[in-house]
Amino acid sequence: MKPVLLLIPGMFNTTAIWDPVIAALSTHAAAPEVRVADVLKQESIAAMADDAWALVAGLPVDTPLVVCGFSMGGYVALELLAAHPDRVHALAMVDSSAAVETPESTVVREKTIAALGRNFERTVEGIISFSLHPDSLQDAALVGGMRSMMHAVGAAAAIRQTRAVIGRSDHRPLLATLRLPVLIVCGREDKVTPPAASEELLRLLPHAQLAWIDNAGHQTPLEQAPTVARHLLALIARVLVPAPAPATPS
Repeated sequence: MKPVLLLIPGMFNTTAIWDPVIAALSTHAAAPEVRVADVLKQESIAAMADDAWALVAGLPVDTPLVVCGFSMGGYVALELLAAHPDRVHALAMVDSSAAVETPESTVVREKTIAALGRNFERTVEGIISFSLHPDSLQDAALVGGMRSMMHAVGAAAAIRQTRAVIGRSDHRPLLATLRLPVLIVCGREDKVTPPAASEELLRLLPHAQLAWIDNAGHQTPLEQAPTVARHLLALIARVLVPAPAPATPS
């Protein structure tokens, strides 16, 4: 049965964040069926997870389902997994984290909310320069596409997403119980969710593999889409490997 890959965007993303990865996947014979969640209208991470789940809830239970979240989408993926642990066959966390909000990080997010309301365009430019690898900043098409996407999201949705992130649940106790294949992907120059966050995920997840992405900051689905696609295909292959047959008594 053909696997289904559920892609979940991050904060300030339309579904277009995944377009380069989907294009790269489509060139492979083993490409999965892809569905992409919309995380722009909900008030909470839990509501995002519910809406994402609605895209795959009707699948036959034996359909291999791989859930992949980018940045904030990783929080949504963990929320979805907590609600439906027996229906997800593999998980990918791309430039994401399992950390919870702290008083210090809440202050930073509140400042971001204020900046979005005060000067949206300036805040967008600051996020672009902070989240991309220096080499990516020289790619006019990539930068322009990211800018257009963020303007399409708009300040109201970005503020709503930021408040949802502040109120997210702590799913770290769940992670050690998972027995499904997990892929962790992180740009080596990620300053938004730094490498330490991915290293913590690796410690928390017993069946995880960590893939570092060179020449990438936080926006790996845009900056290094073919590499991200290649790692996702490898994760899907892990799901499709048949379980060992039981030993025959001699």
